[in-house]
Amino acid sequence: MLEVRGLVSRFGRNVVHEDLDLAVRSGEILGIVGGSGSGKSVLVRTLALLLAPRGGALTVLSQPVTGPDDPQAPALRRRIGMMFQGGALFSGLDVLANVAFPLREHTRLSAGLIQDLARLKLALAGLPAQAASRRPSELSGGMVKRAALARALALDPELVFLDEPTAGLDPVTASAFDELMLDLRESLGLTVVMVTHDLDSLVRVTDRIAFIGERRVLAIGPIEEVAQSEHPQVRNYFAGPRARSARERSRWKDG
Repeated sequence: MLEVRGLVSRFGRNVVHEDLDLAVRSGEILGIVGGSGSGKSVLVRTLALLLAPRGGALTVLSQPVTGPDDPQAPALRRRIGMMFQGGALFSGLDVLANVAFPLREHTRLSAGLIQDLARLKLALAGLPAQAASRRPSELSGGMVKRAALARALALDPELVFLDEPTAGLDPVTASAFDELMLDLRESLGLTVVMVTHDLDSLVRVTDRIAFIGERRVLAIGPIEEVAQSEHPQVRNYFAGPRARSARERSRWKDG
Protein backbone atom coordinates (compact mmCIF):
# COMPACT_ATOMS: atom_id res chain seq x y z
CA MET A 1 0.00 0.00 0.00
CA LEU A 2 2.82 2.38 0.90
CA GLU A 3 6.60 2.11 1.11
CA VAL A 4 9.48 4.48 1.75
CA ARG A 5 13.16 3.60 1.55
CA GLY A 6 16.03 5.75 2.74
CA LEU A 7 13.79 8.71 3.61
CA VAL A 8 15.52 11.97 4.43
CA SER A 9 13.50 14.84 5.95
CA ARG A 10 15.28 18.08 6.65
CA PHE A 11 14.35 21.67 7.50
CA GLY A 12 17.40 23.83 6.98
CA ARG A 13 20.13 22.21 9.04
CA ASN A 14 17.66 20.28 11.17
CA VAL A 15 17.61 16.66 9.98
CA VAL A 16 14.38 14.99 11.14
CA HIS A 17 14.70 11.63 9.35
CA GLU A 18 17.71 9.98 7.82
CA ASP A 19 17.77 6.64 5.99
CA LEU A 20 14.29 5.78 7.30
CA ASP A 21 12.60 2.66 5.89
CA LEU A 22 8.92 1.82 6.34
CA ALA A 23 6.30 -0.28 4.58
CA VAL A 24 2.55 -0.24 5.24
CA ARG A 25 0.50 -3.34 4.44
CA SER A 26 -2.87 -3.19 2.76
CA GLY A 27 -5.76 -3.35 5.22
CA GLU A 28 -3.74 -2.88 8.39
CA ILE A 29 -3.86 -0.25 11.10
CA LEU A 30 -0.28 0.84 11.68
CA GLY A 31 0.55 2.97 14.71
CA ILE A 32 3.42 5.48 14.54
CA VAL A 33 4.92 6.07 17.98
CA GLY A 34 8.00 7.64 19.52
CA GLY A 35 9.12 10.41 21.80
CA SER A 36 8.16 14.04 21.36
CA GLY A 37 10.15 15.65 18.57
CA SER A 38 10.96 12.35 16.86
CA GLY A 39 9.25 13.47 13.64
CA LYS A 40 6.07 11.40 13.69
CA SER A 41 3.82 14.12 12.25
CA VAL A 42 6.48 15.08 9.70
CA LEU A 43 6.62 11.45 8.59
CA VAL A 44 2.86 11.21 8.19
CA ARG A 45 2.68 14.46 6.21
CA THR A 46 5.47 13.24 3.95
CA LEU A 47 3.76 9.91 3.36
CA ALA A 48 0.49 11.74 2.64
CA LEU A 49 2.26 13.82 -0.03
CA LEU A 50 1.91 17.07 1.89
CA LEU A 51 5.62 17.57 2.56
CA ALA A 52 8.49 16.98 0.17
CA PRO A 53 11.21 14.53 1.23
CA ARG A 54 14.82 15.59 0.78
CA GLY A 55 15.89 12.09 -0.20
CA GLY A 56 14.79 8.48 -0.51
CA ALA A 57 12.30 6.54 -2.63
CA LEU A 58 8.56 6.82 -1.94
CA THR A 59 5.83 4.56 -3.32
CA VAL A 60 2.19 5.44 -2.56
CA LEU A 61 -0.69 3.21 -3.67
CA SER A 62 1.71 1.27 -5.90
CA GLN A 63 2.91 4.45 -7.65
CA PRO A 64 6.49 5.76 -7.32
CA VAL A 65 6.24 9.44 -6.48
CA THR A 66 8.77 12.10 -5.57
CA GLY A 67 6.59 14.29 -3.38
CA PRO A 68 3.84 16.95 -3.49
CA ASP A 69 5.11 18.43 -6.75
CA ASP A 70 5.12 15.13 -8.61
CA PRO A 71 2.63 15.13 -11.54
CA GLN A 72 0.94 12.07 -10.03
CA ALA A 73 0.56 13.59 -6.56
CA PRO A 74 -2.83 15.34 -7.03
CA ALA A 75 -4.53 12.15 -8.24
CA LEU A 76 -2.93 10.11 -5.46
CA ARG A 77 -3.97 12.62 -2.77
CA ARG A 78 -7.59 12.19 -3.84
CA ARG A 79 -7.23 8.54 -2.82
CA ILE A 80 -5.86 9.52 0.60
CA GLY A 81 -7.74 10.82 3.63
CA MET A 82 -6.06 12.97 6.27
CA MET A 83 -7.37 13.72 9.75
CA PHE A 84 -5.21 16.46 11.23
CA GLN A 85 -4.37 16.89 14.88
CA GLY A 86 -7.03 19.08 16.45
CA GLY A 87 -9.43 18.49 13.53
CA ALA A 88 -8.36 21.51 11.43
CA LEU A 89 -11.97 22.17 10.45
CA PHE A 90 -12.88 25.46 8.78
CA SER A 91 -14.26 27.56 11.62
CA GLY A 92 -16.41 29.71 9.30
CA LEU A 93 -18.27 26.72 7.82
CA ASP A 94 -20.78 24.44 9.44
CA VAL A 95 -19.99 20.76 9.80
CA LEU A 96 -21.85 19.70 6.67
CA ALA A 97 -20.01 22.29 4.56
CA ASN A 98 -16.69 21.14 6.02
CA VAL A 99 -17.34 17.55 4.97
CA ALA A 100 -18.71 18.62 1.59
CA PHE A 101 -15.66 20.79 0.83
CA PRO A 102 -13.45 18.03 -0.67
CA LEU A 103 -16.39 16.84 -2.79
CA ARG A 104 -16.93 20.33 -4.16
CA GLU A 105 -13.24 20.78 -4.89
CA HIS A 106 -12.52 17.43 -6.51
CA THR A 107 -15.73 16.18 -8.11
CA ARG A 108 -18.32 17.38 -10.59
CA LEU A 109 -21.25 16.00 -8.62
CA SER A 110 -24.42 18.02 -8.27
CA ALA A 111 -24.92 20.17 -5.18
CA GLY A 112 -27.73 17.92 -3.99
CA LEU A 113 -25.70 14.74 -4.31
CA ILE A 114 -22.75 16.36 -2.55
CA GLN A 115 -25.02 17.24 0.37
CA ASP A 116 -26.35 13.69 0.52
CA LEU A 117 -22.86 12.20 0.45
CA ALA A 118 -21.64 14.58 3.13
CA ARG A 119 -24.53 13.53 5.38
CA LEU A 120 -23.68 9.89 4.72
CA LYS A 121 -20.06 10.47 5.79
CA LEU A 122 -21.24 12.19 8.96
CA ALA A 123 -23.42 9.18 9.73
CA LEU A 124 -20.51 6.82 9.07
CA ALA A 125 -18.44 8.82 11.55
CA GLY A 126 -21.15 8.42 14.16
CA LEU A 127 -22.42 12.00 14.27
CA PRO A 128 -26.11 12.76 14.76
CA ALA A 129 -27.97 14.49 11.93
CA GLN A 130 -28.40 17.72 13.93
CA ALA A 131 -24.61 18.16 14.10
CA ALA A 132 -24.53 18.98 10.37
CA SER A 133 -25.73 22.55 10.86
CA ARG A 134 -23.41 23.38 13.74
CA ARG A 135 -20.12 25.26 13.59
CA PRO A 136 -16.99 23.49 14.88
CA SER A 137 -16.93 25.80 17.91
CA GLU A 138 -20.33 24.43 18.93
CA LEU A 139 -19.13 20.82 19.05
CA SER A 140 -17.56 18.80 21.83
CA GLY A 141 -14.01 17.55 21.39
CA GLY A 142 -15.21 14.09 20.46
CA MET A 143 -17.64 15.44 17.88
CA VAL A 144 -14.91 17.59 16.31
CA LYS A 145 -12.79 14.45 15.91
CA ARG A 146 -15.67 12.63 14.25
CA ALA A 147 -16.41 15.55 11.94
CA ALA A 148 -12.74 15.66 10.93
CA LEU A 149 -12.86 11.92 10.29
CA ALA A 150 -15.98 12.34 8.16
CA ARG A 151 -14.16 14.93 6.05
CA ALA A 152 -11.17 12.59 5.71
CA LEU A 153 -13.55 9.94 4.36
CA ALA A 154 -15.35 12.29 1.96
CA LEU A 155 -13.67 11.05 -1.22
CA ASP A 156 -13.80 7.34 -0.28
CA PRO A 157 -10.05 7.02 0.29
CA GLU A 158 -8.15 3.76 0.30
CA LEU A 159 -5.52 5.05 2.72
CA VAL A 160 -6.26 7.20 5.78
CA PHE A 161 -3.81 9.07 8.02
CA LEU A 162 -4.83 10.02 11.55
CA ASP A 163 -2.71 12.45 13.59
CA GLU A 164 -3.41 12.05 17.33
CA PRO A 165 -7.07 11.08 16.81
CA THR A 166 -7.87 10.55 20.50
CA ALA A 167 -5.73 13.33 22.01
CA GLY A 168 -7.67 15.35 24.56
CA LEU A 169 -10.60 12.94 24.73
CA ASP A 170 -11.90 11.36 27.91
CA PRO A 171 -11.41 7.56 28.18
CA VAL A 172 -14.99 6.70 27.23
CA THR A 173 -15.00 8.95 24.15
CA ALA A 174 -11.54 7.72 23.12
CA SER A 175 -12.65 4.12 23.44
CA ALA A 176 -15.72 4.81 21.29
CA PHE A 177 -13.48 6.39 18.64
CA ASP A 178 -11.26 3.29 18.69
CA GLU A 179 -14.29 1.09 18.09
CA LEU A 180 -15.39 3.35 15.25
CA MET A 181 -12.01 3.01 13.54
CA LEU A 182 -12.11 -0.77 13.79
CA ASP A 183 -15.64 -0.83 12.36
CA LEU A 184 -14.71 1.49 9.47
CA ARG A 185 -11.58 -0.50 8.66
CA GLU A 186 -13.70 -3.62 8.45
CA SER A 187 -16.63 -2.15 6.53
CA LEU A 188 -14.71 0.12 4.13
CA GLY A 189 -11.54 -1.92 3.70
CA LEU A 190 -9.36 0.97 4.83
CA THR A 191 -5.64 1.01 5.43
CA VAL A 192 -4.91 3.31 8.37
CA VAL A 193 -1.69 4.97 9.54
CA MET A 194 -2.15 6.52 12.97
CA VAL A 195 0.14 8.76 15.04
CA THR A 196 -0.78 8.55 18.70
CA HIS A 197 0.55 8.72 22.24
CA ASP A 198 -2.57 6.90 23.48
CA LEU A 199 -1.27 3.53 24.59
CA ASP A 200 -4.76 2.15 25.09
CA SER A 201 -5.54 2.93 21.45
CA LEU A 202 -2.30 1.34 20.31
CA VAL A 203 -3.11 -1.84 22.14
CA ARG A 204 -6.72 -1.92 21.09
CA VAL A 205 -6.69 -1.10 17.37
CA THR A 206 -3.26 -1.49 15.80
CA ASP A 207 -2.03 -4.54 13.92
CA ARG A 208 1.55 -3.27 14.07
CA ILE A 209 3.41 -0.26 15.40
CA ALA A 210 6.53 1.50 14.14
CA PHE A 211 8.71 3.19 16.75
CA ILE A 212 10.49 6.30 15.47
CA GLY A 213 13.72 7.43 17.09
CA GLU A 214 17.24 8.45 16.16
CA ARG A 215 15.81 9.72 12.83
CA ARG A 216 14.68 6.26 11.71
CA VAL A 217 12.44 3.29 12.53
CA LEU A 218 13.97 1.59 15.55
CA ALA A 219 11.44 -1.23 15.79
CA ILE A 220 8.34 -2.40 13.94
CA GLY A 221 5.89 -5.22 14.53
CA PRO A 222 2.93 -6.13 16.74
CA ILE A 223 2.92 -4.03 19.89
CA GLU A 224 3.59 -6.98 22.17
CA GLU A 225 6.80 -7.67 20.22
CA VAL A 226 7.98 -4.07 19.95
CA ALA A 227 7.41 -3.61 23.68
CA GLN A 228 10.03 -6.31 24.28
CA SER A 229 12.69 -4.54 22.20
CA GLU A 230 16.13 -4.24 23.75
CA HIS A 231 16.73 -0.79 22.28
CA PRO A 232 16.94 1.67 25.22
CA GLN A 233 14.55 4.25 23.72
CA VAL A 234 11.90 1.66 22.95
CA ARG A 235 12.33 -0.12 26.26
CA ASN A 236 12.01 3.12 28.24
CA TYR A 237 8.91 4.16 26.28
CA PHE A 238 7.06 0.99 27.26
CA ALA A 239 8.47 0.70 30.79
CA GLY A 240 6.55 3.61 32.35
CA PRO A 241 3.47 3.32 34.56
CA ARG A 242 1.06 4.34 31.79
CA ALA A 243 2.37 1.62 29.52
CA ARG A 244 2.18 -0.95 32.30
CA SER A 245 -1.39 0.11 33.04
CA ALA A 246 -2.39 -0.22 29.39
CA ARG A 247 -0.68 -3.59 29.21
CA GLU A 248 -2.54 -4.83 32.28
CA ARG A 249 -5.95 -3.64 31.05
CA SER A 250 -5.54 -5.14 27.63
CA ARG A 251 -3.23 -8.08 28.38
CA TRP A 252 -1.64 -7.01 25.10
CA LYS A 253 -4.74 -8.12 23.19
CA ASP A 254 -4.22 -11.73 24.15
CA GLY A 255 -6.20 -11.88 27.38
